[in-house]
Amino acid sequence: MAAVGQVLRSEWTKIRSVRSTVWTLGVAVVVTVGLGMLICALAGSDFGTMPVRDRLTFDATNISFAGMGLGQLAMIVFGVLVVSNEYSTGMIRSSLAAVPQRATFLFCKLVVATALVLLVGLFTSFLAFFAGQSLLGGLAARIGDPGVLRAVIGGGLYMTLIALFSMAIATMLRSPMLSLGILMPFFFLISNILGNVSATRKIGHYLPDQAGRRIMQVVPGNNPVPYGPWGGLGIMVAWTVAALVCGFVLLERRDA
Repeated sequence: MAAVGQVLRSEWTKIRSVRSTVWTLGVAVVVTVGLGMLICALAGSDFGTMPVRDRLTFDATNISFAGMGLGQLAMIVFGVLVVSNEYSTGMIRSSLAAVPQRATFLFCKLVVATALVLLVGLFTSFLAFFAGQSLLGGLAARIGDPGVLRAVIGGGLYMTLIALFSMAIATMLRSPMLSLGILMPFFFLISNILGNVSATRKIGHYLPDQAGRRIMQVVPGNNPVPYGPWGGLGIMVAWTVAALVCGFVLLERRDA
């Protein structure tokens, strides 16, 4: 246990000593909250002119998280940098020499990074909710309304899983450029295309980001899915666990 404690402290030092990883978390907060506030302000002023169908499915809670799609970009970058920085600088050789038990090394890295992202994600989610609702006036939801607290906590969990999934992919690929070159198009292009084209929409429902975002919905949208909010988060967890297992297997089998 003492060895694990030392590795945990070492991983914490690595994360906080690299400015880029700290800045990306700050950017995630600012972008998510700022864009969410902007969209809430616009939605509040335009509600009266919306089509009846959109007004019936208006989700005041989910509108607060409109910036989450862009904010997750910073979380992806954070997850990739936490892992791949050591490969790009060559520090991974020293790290594995100091901690030859690769399972312990990876476990401690993931625990420290995940705990940090979870705190930031929950803070961001609650801040985005309260800031966004303050701009919706009479349309605003309250934290005690049915499903709202679950959605707000779910926003923090979603951001955490995005970062953890990115860490797993970076563990597999080891290169920051390659990892970002795959993750960015996947989440911001491929996923959107599959989710918005009628022929592939059913496939899109089971992608990690689209399934995970259901946890932040309180009012069902116009495109029903065959699972609930927690079911969607479960699908995202399954994707993340599968990626982590693959990353660990490759870490064990490859040279540094």
